[in-house]
Amino acid sequence: VAMTSVQLGLAVSVGLIDRIGAEGAPWLRLVCAAAILLVLVRPRITTFSRSGLLACLMLGVVTAGLTLLFMAAVARLPLGTASALEFLGPLGVAVVRDRGGRRIWPVLAAVGVLLLTEPWLGEIDLAGVGFALAAALCWAAYILLTQRVGDEVAGLRGLAVSMGVACLVATAVVGIGSAGTV
Repeated sequence: VAMTSVQLGLAVSVGLIDRIGAEGAPWLRLVCAAAILLVLVRPRITTFSRSGLLACLMLGVVTAGLTLLFMAAVARLPLGTASALEFLGPLGVAVVRDRGGRRIWPVLAAVGVLLLTEPWLGEIDLAGVGFALAAALCWAAYILLTQRVGDEVAGLRGLAVSMGVACLVATAVVGIGSAGTV
């Protein structure tokens, strides 16, 4: 259900890029998510440990980066290509954490990404690839930080705070980015 929700949200967001831009679509997603979570959960920051709050802040920054960078990639690449490149983040985490030595699956996945992106044709948007790979790094950090927040903060409070931080970071990035166009 969660993955279906994420994918449907991405599909709707891709359609929004044409109307409100590659910065506006992820910003709107983060604002809505933060508003819903902060209203429903109502986390009290004073109840957080210092390390728990720091983990939530870092997760918020990474979430904003992941969302903004991925939408910037999708604005330049087909959704499937951007998703395949972005998936290298979780794949990297799985490879590093794999203790069983089954290294054939990551190699096959990497070959799949190459086949999807077809870099040998020379038609790929390098900026889009760069944004997708940066989003992959953010996704890897997101996985690690989500586990840390889950260990440090009970319930949905950590998620609510991190989404609030992501909203603020995205607002600052989008605001600074559009300041030159006013």
